[in-house]
Amino acid sequence: MTKPLNNVIHKVTQRVIANSRDSRAAYLDLTDREGDRQVNRHSLSCSNLAHAFAGAEEDQQAIKAARGPNLGIVTSYNDMLSAHQPYYRYPERMKIWAREVGATCQVAGATPAMCDGVTQGQAGMELSLFSRDTIALSTIIALSHAMYDGVALLGICDKIVPGLLMGALRFGHVPAIFIPSGPMGTGISNKEKQRVRQLYAEGKVGRDELLESESASYHSPGTCTFYGTANSNQMMMEMMGLHVPGAAFVPPGAKLRQELSRAATHRLASIGKDGDDFRPLARVVDEKAIINAAIGLLATGGSTNHAIHIPAMARAAGIRFDWSDLAELSTAVPLVARVYPNGSGDVNHFHDAGGMGYVIGTLLDEGLAHGDILTVWSGGFEAYSREPGMDGDALTWRDPGPSGDTEMLRPASDPFQPDGGMRLVEGNLGRACFKSSAVERERWTIEAPCRVFQDQHSVNEAFSKGELDRDVVVVVRFQGPRANGMPELHKLTPALGVLQDRGYRVALVTDGRMSGASGKVPAAIHCTPEALGGGPLSLLRDGDIVKVCAETGTLSTTADLSSREPAAEPQPETGMGREFYAMFRANADGAEQGASSMLAMAGL
Repeated sequence: MTKPLNNVIHKVTQRVIANSRDSRAAYLDLTDREGDRQVNRHSLSCSNLAHAFAGAEEDQQAIKAARGPNLGIVTSYNDMLSAHQPYYRYPERMKIWAREVGATCQVAGATPAMCDGVTQGQAGMELSLFSRDTIALSTIIALSHAMYDGVALLGICDKIVPGLLMGALRFGHVPAIFIPSGPMGTGISNKEKQRVRQLYAEGKVGRDELLESESASYHSPGTCTFYGTANSNQMMMEMMGLHVPGAAFVPPGAKLRQELSRAATHRLASIGKDGDDFRPLARVVDEKAIINAAIGLLATGGSTNHAIHIPAMARAAGIRFDWSDLAELSTAVPLVARVYPNGSGDVNHFHDAGGMGYVIGTLLDEGLAHGDILTVWSGGFEAYSREPGMDGDALTWRDPGPSGDTEMLRPASDPFQPDGGMRLVEGNLGRACFKSSAVERERWTIEAPCRVFQDQHSVNEAFSKGELDRDVVVVVRFQGPRANGMPELHKLTPALGVLQDRGYRVALVTDGRMSGASGKVPAAIHCTPEALGGGPLSLLRDGDIVKVCAETGTLSTTADLSSREPAAEPQPETGMGREFYAMFRANADGAEQGASSMLAMAGL
């Protein structure tokens, strides 16, 4: 028998609802007004409408006569990124599938899709976080033609899914469904990949060996298979009810993947305003859906990037959600999954062991998720606790049964650890996130002299010279959204991992990001307020004692900061177009609010 909703989850949900009352009401009022007054294809002038269907070829007459719903596709297709390469053929297939149910389908527009894996440690990484705002703005432009009765969102990776959702929420009066493309096949073991990376960091293997190893890991179309931001995105879309149930981790090219995408197209055509099952996006993405996304993040040990993205997505829907909410949820939500880098297996192993159907089922059984959310699918959120499959040519769902691998998935009644995978640490150095699920408990508390750096390259240089061979808290500052766009600092992971393996007690403190692959080294990341503008990290000096403790939620120094002047702020870098993003940096708000200039300037 399903247990009643956990008291802590109920408490946090009610607080979020109360804190969001005015902003949520304003958002819903906006979407209601837009639904009533916005020009649509039924009322466009003849000249407007002719422009809109001139390229529709065989669908011209259907659109001209307004026969059935017209679906818009916003796609992040490109063939440089493995995760988005499979989307190449999706639009032409979706047009056919739409016709099967009396609908039409058009590509409304495209968004950029950059890869943090490609830009790690490079100048382009400083554009990464603000690409989310760019994607949201691109989505808005795509949908501004007012031709669509439903929106199919084709995106899967880091900033792409949050950006697509934030943009689509401005058109919350129409329904929207996310259609994923799935993960690539499993390559070399994650343990072997990490081993070669650390050997390279130590200078024991060369570039050829490293490239061979990386190519054996990232090798074909589909998302990277570790449980980073891209795959955490797919988890969250399931937890919010924005996918066809079970669509997250079915591989590209599979018959099941095609049928799930076909079902998504058919479903989108049936939940528009002119039908009898209207499910506008604004009503699907409510406070409970946001809470479910956070619960899924905690229960599966997902990407730390979503401590930034969830507040931003919530704000786009008029919802206020912060790190205190996330931390309190973490006290109640158990860790039920261990997927690399928190475990040995990747998302393919996770899916084979029961995947999202198992996770959602066990959370619902224990009263640890909202089962009463409105989803894009029929049957309520319980439908997402089932596993899709094929019976001949027919798409079917079944109960996933017990975990197929108890080293990968456990029931919420017998979890890997009783609390969630992320904690809030705070003190006289600010507030930061600590991903505890990937760190051995004996390393949850680190207290040591700090070494302060202005960028990750200087850290790696100091490591190469042996200057960090000791107990140390590495502080990397001026990496926040207003300083340089808050790049991921994933290049630090191998060096810090080597120091830890040598027996030193090591931690990282930064106002930058560390990605969904932050690994085994304790890290207080996204520190806010950031160093730029006089945040506490700007007052630290080499040798100050810094304490990071996930047990007590502490981020502090024993040094007297009151009489110190902030360190000199670095000049913004130019090149790679970074100078054009100065407006995003100048207007961005803090990491806890979502680090968005777009939302800040819109007053949301």
